[in-house]
Amino acid sequence: MTESTSQATTTTPSLNIGDLQSIIKIIDACSERGAFRGNEMASVGAVRDRIAAFAEANAPKPEEINEDGTVPPGYPAHDEDEIDIPDNPENTD
Repeated sequence: MTESTSQATTTTPSLNIGDLQSIIKIIDACSERGAFRGNEMASVGAVRDRIAAFAEANAPKPEEINEDGTVPPGYPAHDEDEIDIPDNPENTD
């Protein structure tokens, strides 16, 4: 068999610190809205705490920020990855 001349480009999925911070915000919003049952809260909280600790430990240190105020690739620049979670997604009027 011969190899196909057209190669499909594959993109490797990746996560950055901004993605993890977004996950934390999503978990917090779901918790505030009562999306989790009481018996699930400990598990959800434990996962949230591990993600938060990892994100904090891997966030760029002040000395890692470039002279022009930018951050290394893979780190969100300030609030660029901030997500907007509406207070009442069911009310779209």
